[in-house]
Amino acid sequence: MTDSITAAIDAQLATATFVDPHSHIDPHAPAARSLADILGYHYYTELAHSAGVSRDRIEAPGLTPEERVERIVAGLGPLANTIQHAWLMEIARDLFSFEGDALDHTNWRRLADLVASRTAAADWEETVLGKNRMEAVFLTNDFDDPLEGFDTSTYVPCLRVDELVFHTGKAGVLERLGRSSGEAVSDRAGVHRAIGALAERFLRRGARAAAISLPPDFRPYKPDAAAAERALAAVRSAGPAAAATDRAVLAADLLWRVAECCDGCRLPFDLMIGVRRSVYPGGVYQGQDLLDGRLSLADYAPLFNAFPRVAFPVSVLSHPLNHELVSFAWIFPNVYPFGHWWYANTPAVIERDLEQRLEAVPRTKLLGYYSDMYKLEFGYPKFAMYRRVLSRVLARRFVGERGWSEERAVDLGLDLLVRNTRRVFYPAAA
Repeated sequence: MTDSITAAIDAQLATATFVDPHSHIDPHAPAARSLADILGYHYYTELAHSAGVSRDRIEAPGLTPEERVERIVAGLGPLANTIQHAWLMEIARDLFSFEGDALDHTNWRRLADLVASRTAAADWEETVLGKNRMEAVFLTNDFDDPLEGFDTSTYVPCLRVDELVFHTGKAGVLERLGRSSGEAVSDRAGVHRAIGALAERFLRRGARAAAISLPPDFRPYKPDAAAAERALAAVRSAGPAAAATDRAVLAADLLWRVAECCDGCRLPFDLMIGVRRSVYPGGVYQGQDLLDGRLSLADYAPLFNAFPRVAFPVSVLSHPLNHELVSFAWIFPNVYPFGHWWYANTPAVIERDLEQRLEAVPRTKLLGYYSDMYKLEFGYPKFAMYRRVLSRVLARRFVGERGWSEERAVDLGLDLLVRNTRRVFYPAAA
């Protein structure tokens, strides 16, 4: 009985159109053009490497796209049990009419030909957006991105500030900030003005959020102005070799300034908390970072308290932090559980985290899912995966256990899948 209710809920949710509030899409090349574009997604390179394909084989200099695909395909066999493999085959079957349950040396060229043929169509990008049922896709834009040459109503700018906050001392970062903002950045006041100018420019170009990925040892607070000025001077002088204490003070000061700008511009500030970079330096490109749960969201209470008008969509990577996130969203009006990020983006983890959220957080605050995709094709299986988990939870917990009607359960599902993203990121239109 529950299976049939799940299927009925899923069928109704599958007709909805929605906004994807976080991706890594390049708006100048949003869709795949080859099988190499699809298999180049870091999930396949890192899992193939984990299963025994050497990094040198995957990332050898001078490899042609065809050679790289052949080497990744050779490592796909042990991945057949993973959800990432399921995404790949769902794309192959449903978007490219491939017949088969797996890719190997006997059939990958057939799929490569299908991908090349379909993606060569002038309307392929629009076709995939339609298959995904996406009205718009949020981007991840460098702070000095000119934001030109694409439709910002479909590909929505998002000011990503990781580099600005945590790598201010890298060669060229402050110079780029000055050029892109038109402000002199020789002192703290100038840097603060420049960040304000960036936020205003992004807002004029249709931005709907700012975003940052935060390490587990970061603590947000507003430093004393004199201490922040000294930290900036030290980082300008020594660059990445500046003392960790100076870099930490400067990062806190700059993040606080971004939050002030979000407050003034009425932009949500997406916080993706808990990733530790370069844990495995021997890994493939983008396969070196891992979660680290040695933190508490209590460290973010000063930020949430200081900016009650700023919406903070928060993503976490571990189940204990999800419980904290549920508790914070329970209490703080401006904290929103946001998607199922990276290592938490598998059906078993989503289901457990989603049940916690649905049982304890007001329904209007649950920002259900985002794709985190690099090519549009991956929006199709990722959102389908989330929708199936959501339908299963709604059928079991709400229809089966609470006696809700299917219609009432679907309405709740639409809050998570469709409405809440619009409420938070498009408040004037909600």
